[in-house]
Amino acid sequence: MIISQQHKFIFTAIPKTGTHAVRRALRDHLGPLDQEQVGLFVQKRFAVQPLAALGHGHISLAQVRPYLTPEAFAGYFKFAFVRNPFDRFISYCAFATREEEGAFDKDPREVMRYFLTKPPTDHILFQPQHSFVTDEEGRLLTDVVGRVEEMQLSYDAICRRIGIPSAPLEKVNSTRRNDYRGYYDQALIEGVTEFYRRDLELFGYQFG
Repeated sequence: MIISQQHKFIFTAIPKTGTHAVRRALRDHLGPLDQEQVGLFVQKRFAVQPLAALGHGHISLAQVRPYLTPEAFAGYFKFAFVRNPFDRFISYCAFATREEEGAFDKDPREVMRYFLTKPPTDHILFQPQHSFVTDEEGRLLTDVVGRVEEMQLSYDAICRRIGIPSAPLEKVNSTRRNDYRGYYDQALIEGVTEFYRRDLELFGYQFG
């Protein structure tokens, strides 16, 4: 997450949505009082100890909201990026088995079935995307939700809104894989649909 007092925005870094590319681009415009929490490539922590103690940068808007005044929270421009849950699930499965060399590429459907059968719901990277940008009643707290599928266009529009120059986003921590649709059978489609149903509904995604 990045909180910019200078430009009055909050960037919520949803896992597996290209957040490190956005972070790198935004850092060029941060002022001395702006804060970032991140735990990969760069180690930075918020000044608020309960948030710093989380140890990662994927902080939800609901988590940070109590540490800001209602006026400040309402006044910040809040944005995040989301990704098709079917594609994001592939990325998670490959990431989670990265230390078992070739495990995902050897039998991706077996890996996918494993995580749907025994979902690691306490793993921050596995959590549904809506949980980072909604309140307790499920209402969106963001002003804008960009899309990974049109990331540069989304980022350009966000930059215009917060009043900073845009720049081409770099590819950071990305992996080249085949089209996500080729990894699925009907049972896997139904399993991901059930687990990430709210993401699909809220952000308007579907398989294919």
